Amino acid sequence: MHDMNNLGPRIIIWFSDKFYITETVFWAIIVAIAVIIFALVSVRRMERDPKGAQGFAELIVEFTYKMVKDSMGKNSVAFAPFIGSLFLFLMFANALGLIGFRPVTADINATSALAVLVFFVIQYNSIRSRGVGGYLRHFCEPYPFMLPIKVMEEFTFPLSLSFRIFGNILAGVIIMALVFMGLGHLSEALHLPIPLFEAVIPLPLNAFFDIFEPILQAFVFSMLTMSFVAKAIATHAEH
Repeated sequence: MHDMNNLGPRIIIWFSDKFYITETVFWAIIVAIAVIIFALVSVRRMERDPKGAQGFAELIVEFTYKMVKDSMGKNSVAFAPFIGSLFLFLMFANALGLIGFRPVTADINATSALAVLVFFVIQYNSIRSRGVGGYLRHFCEPYPFMLPIKVMEEFTFPLSLSFRIFGNILAGVIIMALVFMGLGHLSEALHLPIPLFEAVIPLPLNAFFDIFEPILQAFVFSMLTMSFVAKAIATHAEH
């Protein structure tokens, strides 16, 4: 869907003037269901020598656990299911342009919702590991006048996290829309019987914006999440 007149999320299901479903919500649900179905199928018939869906799933699980262990420490591997689910969802939500649809993360509402989720995960685990007193006390470390800065930091991180992935994915949508529009006009100007330029020239750009960029942004989002969760659960002794 590379249309400059349709860069915002379209409303695809109307219930009333105040209640409707946009393509962002629709495709987010589809991606989530697809990830769940893949997980269920991959463990339906477990074999000692994995192959097919099970083999692919085990590669993902091993990669996720290694990434979490390397980034957060071996005592934090319990976060691997959450980080793995987040990474898979983001990767497929980012890559919807590959099949001609608008990426879920090209909507600031979607990325903000994910950032809010990460924010609460960070705060919850910080309180659980430090205790309420330690959680409140760390806002004044090393000096009490740091309190406003520390509080601001807690809120600016999810904000920057949401805008980072939104900006990168939306930029890809805009660039591809401009490319397809320009090549379409060029094909018309040359009176070509088929839109040859639209079909061939954008392929390298598609590979970057619809394959490499989605994986990269999902990885960056996941790594930053792990970094801040690890920081939140670190005790004074570990510091």
